Amino acid sequence: MAKKTKDEMSFLEHLEELRWHLVRTIIYIFVGAITAFIFKDIIFDKVILAPKSSEFISNRLLCELGQRLDVMQLCINTMPLEIISIKMAGQFSMHIMVSLIAGLIIAFPFVFNEFWKFVAPALHSKERKYARGAVLTSSGLFLTGVLFGYFMIVPLTVHFLGSYSVSPEVANQINLVSYVSTITSVILASGVIFELPIIVYFLSKIGIMTPTFMRKYRRHSIVVIFIASAIITPPDIFSQILVSIPLLILYEASIFISAGVVRRREARDKAEAASE
Repeated sequence: MAKKTKDEMSFLEHLEELRWHLVRTIIYIFVGAITAFIFKDIIFDKVILAPKSSEFISNRLLCELGQRLDVMQLCINTMPLEIISIKMAGQFSMHIMVSLIAGLIIAFPFVFNEFWKFVAPALHSKERKYARGAVLTSSGLFLTGVLFGYFMIVPLTVHFLGSYSVSPEVANQINLVSYVSTITSVILASGVIFELPIIVYFLSKIGIMTPTFMRKYRRHSIVVIFIASAIITPPDIFSQILVSIPLLILYEASIFISAGVVRRREARDKAEAASE
C-alpha cells in the first residue's frame, strides 16, 4: 500500500507521525545525555570549568594578542574564581542538567533531522531541491555557534561577571548553579543565534519575514548587536568588534537568503499565473 502524502493525511495521522518524531528525538537526546553523564570528569574539568582559568586557550590567545597590541585589558580571567555549592544535591542536580544540555548539543543533527523529515514532505519538489542539505547546514551553523559561544563569549562573560564588584567589601564566591546556568545559557543562545539564516529561510517561506523588513531595521539590529557585545566584553573596542563581526555577517547573510526565497516565490507565482 502506497504511503500517504502530507495532503492526504488526516489531522490525527499528522499527530501520530509527529509523536513518533518526538519519541525518536527524546531517545537521541537521552543517549547523548547518558554519554555526557558517564564522562563527567571531561565535561566538567575540561569543558565547563575550563574558561575560568587563565590557561584556557582563548584566554591565553587573547592575552598574547593584548601584549602585542599593548591592550592589557585582553588579559582576562587572570584572577582565581572560586566556585561553591551551597545545596546538598547541588552538584548532582548540576551533573544531570549539564548532561541533558550536552545530550541536546551532541544529538542536535539527529534532532533537526527528525524535524526536517516532518516538514520536508509538505514542501514543493523544487523547494525540497533548494533546501537540500538543510540538516547539514543547520547542524553546522548550530555547532559553529556553540563553539563561538564557548571559546569567545563565555570567557569574556565569566571575566566580566566574575570580576565585577560593587564594593571591595563584597567578595565574589560564585554558586555552581549560577556559574553553570550562565555558561550553558550563553552557549545555547549562541547556537540558536547562528541558526538565524535557517530561521529567516522558513519565516520567508511563509511570508512573515522579507528582505525589505530586514534592510529597514538593519541599523537597529547593528545597534542591538553592539550593545550586547559591549555588555559581555571587556571595556575595549577590539573585543567588542571581535564578538560583533560574526553576528553582523549572519544578519547580512540572512537578508541575502530572504531575498532569494522571495524572488523564487514571485517567479513561481508569475509562472502559475501565466499558465492559467
